[in-house]
Amino acid sequence: MRRSLRDAFVGFSLLGGLLIFSGAMLWLRDFRLGSKSWEISADFKDASGLAKMSPVTYRGIIVGSVQKINFTPSTVETKIKLNNNNLTLTKPVIAKIVTSSMLGGDAQLSLVSLGKPLNKSELFTVSKDCPSKRILCSGDKIKGLEIVSISSLTEGLDGIINEADRQAIVNKVSESIQQFDRTQANLDELVLLSKSELIRAKPIISELTKAAFHLNNILESLDNPNTLKDIQDIASTSSSLTKKIDKMSSNMGNIIEDKELINALKTLTIGLSKLFDDIYP
Repeated sequence: MRRSLRDAFVGFSLLGGLLIFSGAMLWLRDFRLGSKSWEISADFKDASGLAKMSPVTYRGIIVGSVQKINFTPSTVETKIKLNNNNLTLTKPVIAKIVTSSMLGGDAQLSLVSLGKPLNKSELFTVSKDCPSKRILCSGDKIKGLEIVSISSLTEGLDGIINEADRQAIVNKVSESIQQFDRTQANLDELVLLSKSELIRAKPIISELTKAAFHLNNILESLDNPNTLKDIQDIASTSSSLTKKIDKMSSNMGNIIEDKELINALKTLTIGLSKLFDDIYP
């Protein structure tokens, strides 16, 4: 009898341990008895850090887990299991991969509702007659956003710096083109002013050309020996005439200085005056 009780106790202990172990495994696999779970999917371009059974949260509260991850040539598709069928998320809804800190940590999926909150009078369910245009329903596919990490921030900053460098180069090229356009406009204006000044100077240039032509003729005449001889004759004649004029001037001075001659001329002038008075009273 005692042996039978001992064997029964051992059997019940093993069965209890097995039940506890099975329950723990089901708990770890997010299996809940009596729960009404539902599934959605999210597509990511890069799901770095995300793994199967990663927790899914809404406003910091765990509401489900990642059940499956499928890879395609362009996206990473994740199957998400939500444990609460009373969870109502107004659309649009996105899924973000987040970590406990910017420096790293376990990745988890966070659901974010960007729609207008429902009124208290609006009661919907996610499984039966679910308004998919208004709230997130079972089987819906949402957009996923990649994790924000130091490496992604560095890449983003590098892209911003490169874009700024390219923009600075474009601005410098644009400024250079504008400066070239201004210089070209100034050159065009200078050319127009030069043309107008040349037009105004054309008569002066014509007169200078004529004067140069006459001057050349004069120089050619001066180079002629006959002309030079004529000039010398004129200079000699002028010198002789000057001497004769000087001699006449000295003779006139002598005549003017002769007092008797001056008095005779005065008497003659007075006498002629009286004569004309008598003739023409």
